[in-house]
Amino acid sequence: MNILSNLGTEQLQEKDNHFIHPWESMKGLGTNKRPIIDRAEGIYYYDTDGTRYIDGPAGMWCVNVGHGRVEIADAIRDQALRMPYCSPWTEGNVPAAVLCAKLAEISPGDLNNVFLTNSGSTAVDSALRFVMFYNNVRGKPEKKHIISRERAYHGSTYLASSACGKERDKSFMDANTELFHFVSDPEHYHRPEGFGDADWLEFLVKEFEDKIAELGADKCAAFIGEPLLASGGVSIPPKGYHKRILDICHANDMLYISDEVVTAWGRLGHFFASEEVFGIKPDMITTAKGLTSGYQPLGALFIADEVMARLKGDDAPDSYFSNGFTYSGHPVACAAALKNIEIMEREKLNEHAREVGAYFQSRLQELRDIPIVGDVRGIGMLGCVECSISSDSRDSLALDHEIGNRINEHCSKLGLFVRPLINMCVFSPPLIITKEEIDIMVDILRKGIELTMEDVRKEGVWKG
Repeated sequence: MNILSNLGTEQLQEKDNHFIHPWESMKGLGTNKRPIIDRAEGIYYYDTDGTRYIDGPAGMWCVNVGHGRVEIADAIRDQALRMPYCSPWTEGNVPAAVLCAKLAEISPGDLNNVFLTNSGSTAVDSALRFVMFYNNVRGKPEKKHIISRERAYHGSTYLASSACGKERDKSFMDANTELFHFVSDPEHYHRPEGFGDADWLEFLVKEFEDKIAELGADKCAAFIGEPLLASGGVSIPPKGYHKRILDICHANDMLYISDEVVTAWGRLGHFFASEEVFGIKPDMITTAKGLTSGYQPLGALFIADEVMARLKGDDAPDSYFSNGFTYSGHPVACAAALKNIEIMEREKLNEHAREVGAYFQSRLQELRDIPIVGDVRGIGMLGCVECSISSDSRDSLALDHEIGNRINEHCSKLGLFVRPLINMCVFSPPLIITKEEIDIMVDILRKGIELTMEDVRKEGVWKG
């Protein structure tokens, strides 16, 4: 019996206000009345009042195999009973060893070296620390500068957040501004007027080359980039972009880090998107989220054999990568990941994601006929609807920065959670979703956007 079952929604909301949630507004601290989720099944959440919602964001881009998977719960229970923990400093454990071998098998190219963490943020942090370690061992201590992109999101540790390019996320937070530098968000919708696809690609490439020249190639250590900028609004680069950037990195003795915390594990129809979708084999990959489908906290950093070969062997300096976490290779989390991957392979969820992903994208494109919709974009099981109440949809200064929240409020009342990001609504539903469920989800989204449009029209904010 659930020991909390006698608590009502208002009591739970009161208790929840002791929890400082991520990105918590200080103005509303202690007064929030968030929905309290009681259970979940398949693609649905159920709150404490029994209301059902489609889980449009798959939790936080992560519940790829869907909620309520008994197999994963059993794997977690069985491993916790068999052996819940051992130190990653001094022992190996069965699930971690088997998982890392499996990850090496399905990762692109020679990315066969796996460092296990407990989140995407710590995977990115470990990648950035490795870059600095790598150049110290190679006798290049000045080669430490990292190039990222505007609107990028890479995590919440100090180093990972320093690589983030979303200004609003850093408004009141400190970051390392000496070693981290930014180039443009590659999304075509935000490019300057008059730029065609080829012009935009050449602009982005030259900007990257110019940034390296400005900083000095002898000081530039790595580029970090999501295959597409997820929290930045599903920002998709022009074709060929990643290959051009990777080639420039290698020409300047820089490492290329592909942040696949969101885009891996079937989200774009493959275990990893870097090679299969974008045609590159990076030096490092970071991932988390769908690795366990959110059933346990687990992240991973992959490092190429070619990179590791420069640090090891009889002639290498005697060095230690002094980075790790109490829960690196946690046996219960690794058991969950193994079962998650087994389900994905057995049920052919990558193939399913490619099939329903094409349908999902076609249905989203139908929303372009709504006057406040400025852009619709996506790949696979990732989509973004960008709205504007400006007469010029590209004029970010005139955007209603709460329009995403307004749409989410209407959609929630209609039985759908979306991921509001300022003026954007982002979707990444569980990969198990059917075409019929996609129809229901997109129809609710349309209604939520139309109701929001009526709201701003009545308020006199938008006169379209």
